[in-house]
Amino acid sequence: MELTSDQMVSIGLVFGLMLLSGVRGMLNRSGLIAAATVGLSVSLLGHWTWLAILIVFLMVGSLATLWRYEEKAELRLAEDNKGTRGWRNVMANGGVAASVAIANHLLGYPDWAYTAAAASIAVAASDTLASEIGSLDPRTRSIINLEAVPAGTNGGMSVTGTFAALAGGLLIAVMTVTFASITGETTPISTLFILVAVIGWLGCQVDSILGALFENKGLIGKHTVNFLATLSGAMMAIIAHWRFL
Repeated sequence: MELTSDQMVSIGLVFGLMLLSGVRGMLNRSGLIAAATVGLSVSLLGHWTWLAILIVFLMVGSLATLWRYEEKAELRLAEDNKGTRGWRNVMANGGVAASVAIANHLLGYPDWAYTAAAASIAVAASDTLASEIGSLDPRTRSIINLEAVPAGTNGGMSVTGTFAALAGGLLIAVMTVTFASITGETTPISTLFILVAVIGWLGCQVDSILGALFENKGLIGKHTVNFLATLSGAMMAIIAHWRFL
């Protein structure tokens, strides 16, 4: 079977992702396997541009993890092993995009699929930057009752973290509109940009609420919180398409 140009680009991007992640130590063995699975699903059942957006998130997220890593480690706020991710982290942040890609293929390429995938990634980027950059800000308050809490507390929000979350959403929004014409997306560029950026930020707040209400009580874990938050981003995008676009 002869591969299309899009499929060749998809496979090339997955190979590049594996090489970059292995060389830079961004993913461990289980993470590499999960990333390959997610990458192939997203790019072949969705579009290679979806994977390109995911790769940008992975690179920026890894850089944010290493930002002032020693300080975060001293406060026990840093990711283990210099931020090397495993399969749980990959699925928590990319599993929803992969699920949207599968739905995209099975449902005959619905018009909401690209926005939903991008929105889920925007939530992941927003939450990652908020957590990694905002965790050292002592001006942290609970999203539930606005009481002061220690920096890095699940469900905590800070000035720095809030702006970092917005930056994460904006970054993915820029990538989304950059690739929109390649995918044949018909949503107006300005609408698409605002939608993805806003949903990214809102999804980060969903993550904080879930962390405060459930993770702090030991009812669910960090990766489940991340997955549910990215799922909320995809659902918000789908609802927006159905109701307003």
